Amino acid sequence: MDYRIEENINPRDSMVSDYSDDLNDITYEIIGACMKVYNTLGKGFLESVYMDCLSIEFNLRNIHFEKEKKFEIIYENIKIPHSYRADFVIEQKIILEIKAQANVIEENIKQTLNYLAVSKCKIGLIINFGENSLKYKRVILT
Repeated sequence: MDYRIEENINPRDSMVSDYSDDLNDITYEIIGACMKVYNTLGKGFLESVYMDCLSIEFNLRNIHFEKEKKFEIIYENIKIPHSYRADFVIEQKIILEIKAQANVIEENIKQTLNYLAVSKCKIGLIINFGENSLKYKRVILT
């Protein structure tokens, strides 16, 4: 699976020509909602607190989302017992993973890539509320 990472780049300034302006606009709105939550709460809370606040913010902004979306894994036409649960799926197009840790690590990127694979979405956002300022990475399948 080929991908690239954009870090802390305004989606509207991105070079993502592979995807519609609609996806860039949705990404921009998601990051704006995350910034509002971060500016209100700051760092130091659990991921679940940020997720609850984001649910409220998405509703206020009329952003359609599914929280803790479960994805089943099929192998050889058989559903295996293990499944993935993405923090959010936004507008049925973007995977959003919330973190509250010192920094985003390679394992977080691999996790997001797995979610992209099972969801068939093309863009994933990893938002980290655990640093001194809001940090985000956009994982883009190419």
